[in-house]
Amino acid sequence: METEQSFEAALERLEEIVELLEEGEAPLEQAMILYEEGVKLTALCQGKLSTAEQKLDQILEQDGTLREKGGSQ
Repeated sequence: METEQSFEAALERLEEIVELLEEGEAPLEQAMILYEEGVKLTALCQGKLSTAEQKLDQILEQDGTLREKGGSQ
């Protein structure tokens, strides 16, 4: 069973893939495999960012004073 990558690991791998694809030296089949992996990593990163944003929103909703302090600075 494969464990899910951390956001940082997924982003690092995504950056590697972008560099490889931008070099333009990968054969077509390898480029397609890299592109597919990149799409999956992008979805993973977006999901993790969305989850983090939702958690932050919940924290701010639970403590209205935190929202007021943060907004007035």
